[in-house]
Amino acid sequence: MIDQETIGLLMKGINGVTWQSVVMILVSFVLFYLAIVKDYEPLLLLPIGAGCLLANLPLSPLMDEHGMLKILYEVGVENELYPLLIFVGIGALTDFGPLLENPKFVLLGAAGQFGIFMTLILALLLGFTQNEAASIGIIGAIDGPTSIYVSGILAPHMLGPITVAAYSYMSLVPIIMPPVIFALTSKEERAIRMPYSSRKISQRTRIMFPIIVTVMVGTLVPFATPLIGMLMLGNLMKESGAVERLTKASSNEIANMVTLFLGLAIGSTMVGTDFLKTQTLFILILGLLAFGVDCAAGVLFAKALNVVTGGKVNPIIGAAGISAFPMAARVCQRVAQQENFDNFLLMHAMGANAAGQVASVVAGGVVLALMGAGG
Repeated sequence: MIDQETIGLLMKGINGVTWQSVVMILVSFVLFYLAIVKDYEPLLLLPIGAGCLLANLPLSPLMDEHGMLKILYEVGVENELYPLLIFVGIGALTDFGPLLENPKFVLLGAAGQFGIFMTLILALLLGFTQNEAASIGIIGAIDGPTSIYVSGILAPHMLGPITVAAYSYMSLVPIIMPPVIFALTSKEERAIRMPYSSRKISQRTRIMFPIIVTVMVGTLVPFATPLIGMLMLGNLMKESGAVERLTKASSNEIANMVTLFLGLAIGSTMVGTDFLKTQTLFILILGLLAFGVDCAAGVLFAKALNVVTGGKVNPIIGAAGISAFPMAARVCQRVAQQENFDNFLLMHAMGANAAGQVASVVAGGVVLALMGAGG
């Protein structure tokens, strides 16, 4: 027979269920659906959903002081270890060749960060603190690791909704970007051809690029040193060809393992009582606004370049000035082909997209500098 003590333990778990925990469990199901059925950023949304589910089960030992989810958070999120390790993997996968062939596209990457600072100001007007506003604005970079790194330093209590917003919008790039491009460009502009004459970039140049960028950015924007340093370390390993095993491990095994740990740790911050607030809704709306403004600023700047160059720049590629590498560049190519199937803009867009990857990291460092790195 079941004794009274066993019944008491069972009832304790049932009584621990709240409406907030039920809602967040349903949110975890939505994340599973997006990851599995829709294939939206599954490598991170699925672990985040799992962390959210496990953290909202009543009396979950995983959330105790010595629970696994708590340890994962303390080991890799509180000290920003996970996003930095992911940046090494991103660098090992990134080809800066298209940017080196068209250095002027670095301007498009810079323009693609405008929404970060506009949204920061708007968040301040809505009553968020400076650190919170800066963390919300950085969502506009559409760079998950940068968002995690900056918000982890400035506003760790908002890490859950900011991370969910950043990665959700990354997965929705093919849906969000095209309407912005169509709204700001004419049919004639979208049909502009940009012939691509590939020129060989020497290995010496490819090796020197990450070293020079690290020195320049680290000197001018010291707070960006961890981010740019890890990104360029990965790229240096790739381009040097001297450490193939480390390059493969960084871009595969290490990146996959860290992504799993990061997703679980971030998901564990999505506890119903903390997550289900009006503040979360504002974060999601402002993050979307930052994304839209960044994309629009890139397109408008590309339109200006088109005028300056006498009609030689297709404004579509300006939208790739955000991060979200290389998805944003591929979306630009698809939009161009809707006007003219023979129009090939991918490599130009990849140049702007690579510039956006670097610019988003620099923007993160600038935001940390403006906020005194949380001090």
